[in-house]
Amino acid sequence: MLNGREILQFYCNSAMYSILSLLFWQFWTRLFRWKKKMSSVTFLQRLSSAFRENQSHLKLVLLCTAVSGGGLLAYGESVAPEEAITEKKKVVVLGTGWAATSFLKNLNNPKYEVQVVSPRNYFAFTPLLPSVTCGTVEARSIVEPIRNIFKKKKVDVQFSEAECFKIDAENRKVYCRSSLNNNLNGKEEFVVDYDYLIIAVGANVNTFNTPGVMENCHFLKEVEDAQKIRRTVIDCFERANLPDVSEDEKKRILHFAIVGGGPTGVEFAASLHDFVNEDLVRLYPGIKDLVKITLLEAADHILGMFDKRITVFAEDKFRRDGIDVKTGSMVVKVSEKEISTKELKNGGETKTIPYGMVVWSTGIGTRPFIKDFMTQIGQASRRAVATDEWLRVEGCNNVYALGDCASINQRKVMEDIAAIFKKADKDNSGTLTVKEFQEVMKDISERYPQVELYLKNKQMRNIADLLKEAKGDDKKESIELNIEELKTALSNVDSQMKFLPATAQVASQQGTYLAMCFNRMEECEKNPEGPLRFRGEGHHRFKPFRYKHLGQFAPLGGEQTAAQLPGDWVSIGHSSQWLWYSVYASKQVSWRTKALVVSDWTRRFIFGRDSSSI
Repeated sequence: MLNGREILQFYCNSAMYSILSLLFWQFWTRLFRWKKKMSSVTFLQRLSSAFRENQSHLKLVLLCTAVSGGGLLAYGESVAPEEAITEKKKVVVLGTGWAATSFLKNLNNPKYEVQVVSPRNYFAFTPLLPSVTCGTVEARSIVEPIRNIFKKKKVDVQFSEAECFKIDAENRKVYCRSSLNNNLNGKEEFVVDYDYLIIAVGANVNTFNTPGVMENCHFLKEVEDAQKIRRTVIDCFERANLPDVSEDEKKRILHFAIVGGGPTGVEFAASLHDFVNEDLVRLYPGIKDLVKITLLEAADHILGMFDKRITVFAEDKFRRDGIDVKTGSMVVKVSEKEISTKELKNGGETKTIPYGMVVWSTGIGTRPFIKDFMTQIGQASRRAVATDEWLRVEGCNNVYALGDCASINQRKVMEDIAAIFKKADKDNSGTLTVKEFQEVMKDISERYPQVELYLKNKQMRNIADLLKEAKGDDKKESIELNIEELKTALSNVDSQMKFLPATAQVASQQGTYLAMCFNRMEECEKNPEGPLRFRGEGHHRFKPFRYKHLGQFAPLGGEQTAAQLPGDWVSIGHSSQWLWYSVYASKQVSWRTKALVVSDWTRRFIFGRDSSSI
């Protein structure tokens, strides 16, 4: 005889199996009905559609199957309830470059409402722009629509294709202008309010106010610039190939000048040399001997930020390849057909160089609306927006700046030496022992990274060695310093402070760091995780931003690349080229662009570069 519980379980199981049978019958009936109606559609497509259309039924089937042994049926279609968010903070992001895209990719706190404003609706992998100029990689292979990047995120993100022309920090407003031909909602301009503003607009090309640069030079900052250079190179060959052009005019047209011996200028010169000697010489055999590439650099060497071994190798290789490297040549004027240079090594002698195309790659400048914003906040004399170690604009608690448009103003130890001494001197004795100093050493190293760098460069194991040197006492534990002696010990520490380079690597790390801060904003408000506040009480909310250098590459052409990796490890040659391929492929923002870039490289190996002018 069955008891009441067993009877209930029997009926539940019966009902469950009936529902399972019904759902399976309904699912397969629909599937085969679609098979008759859509004979041209593949089986996999029909199966995928069936699963998408019947997700709720399949969830019930799986749930019933999982609990069939328990004899109880529970149907739940809704997903796990999300925490009710009464008020979202409005975050406005200006830009879609490395810093902004990295921030958007890593932001996952649904308590923010994000508005992205940028004149371009895509992210571009800028390190491969020199490859685009010569057809090694296609332009669309290195761009990813910005909406693809955040479309699957839980954070509410909206995008407006427009450019910012004014920031009102006092009233927390951003003034924007549509960059489309037909204006947004029929309005030429619109205003966006914000709770937090993130400025990541990059920078303009720095012309140093050299006459004729804006009118006659090509730049290499955007995808459109690379495409324009590619068309111009082909046009120069086509014009020089015309039958009625004189020999001297052909030489001028086929003279390609690059101003700037940094990584971008060097890589473009190497890419152009490969393009000419591997592809174009076969298509234009009559003029191949007239081609000339000149690299102009005002400093004494090219690739000044690299190891000296790389600099020497690059200069020697370029000269062997026939690329004319002119160091100590400062461009003072660019006319329609000539470049005027001042030869610093020859007493300032002025020379003129005829050219067919000139590419200007000499650093970065400030965008006009950023200059206006800096004037508002009292930073008019600076080249870039000054931020603290948490990427917060100095003087604006709710405005952050990162990437090429900003620079971190690292606080000096000597500015806070009195506060540090007071914090460390817990017994208020007026002197500081090694033990007392070591108790705050971790916070000091985190807040002032130049201290740790100074100890490393001086080959000192810890702060005790530094204090011993200042005191001249061999008994480390017994050392006691007053504030003047501490000032003497740390007087040279701030000399180790360095500005971060304006590279994609820095911008990407800054975007990731800031996203992590925003993700944990409320948590760190309650439980700060940063270093000790020497000028105040408690701890900072977050740990300061620390850039981790992962190495840098300099492609030199001929399937050879110079690599400078952490630990002063230098590699030059074909092996470094394959390392460059793997790193740049892996750093693409999506699997689509990874596949496209690799396929472009493969196509170039097999068929060569495309020489059409479109």
